[in-house]
Amino acid sequence: MDWTAFRLSIELGVVTLLGLVPPAIVAGRALAYGRFRGKGFVEALVALPLLLPPTVVGFYLLVLFGRHGPLGQAFEAISGQGLAFSFEGLVLACIVVNIPFAVQPVQRAFESIPREVREAAAVSGMSPLRAFMAVELPLAWPGIVSALVLTFAHTLGEFGVVLMVGGSIPGETRTIAIAIYDRVQAFDDRSAGLMAATLLVLSVAALGATNTLATRIGRRHDG
Repeated sequence: MDWTAFRLSIELGVVTLLGLVPPAIVAGRALAYGRFRGKGFVEALVALPLLLPPTVVGFYLLVLFGRHGPLGQAFEAISGQGLAFSFEGLVLACIVVNIPFAVQPVQRAFESIPREVREAAAVSGMSPLRAFMAVELPLAWPGIVSALVLTFAHTLGEFGVVLMVGGSIPGETRTIAIAIYDRVQAFDDRSAGLMAATLLVLSVAALGATNTLATRIGRRHDG
């Protein structure tokens, strides 16, 4: 078991959550309630990482993050180091590839809130911020929890984009998914199987916990 790669994967998942989920809540709400020209195009862009092969997404991100890419040049000018093949580059790449996993569940959760509930909050004198915090956010919480778990689990298992953008630098960019690939390449099936089983257990546990929590929250609101 490559514990260094495992810890790096957990850290990558947590940082990705912190960087992606808050703006995903804002974006999901805007897509749920907004009526604007080009909304369908925006929703298609959100779903695009689901349709493109990870190597394609990874290639374009590598171009952007490289020394000749705009983001890579800007990051190097600020920090003095390259963005590609770094932990920071992995975080940005995971944020991009996880956009649909974070935004879509949140959007669906806000869309499920009856319009009458939001109108009642407005009529009662609540400010938009207070209505969001006290009414909309609790009702949308199952979708937000789903976004959290799906984003974290997908980050742990992401392979193609991570390999393209980060490579396999021990302690820096080699996640547990990359470590599994390296062990298979080295014909170390035992270690690869152990790490793969760990990811499987974590994924099943995360999905089970999400479904249980969403059901309990739904029953609480129905009650």
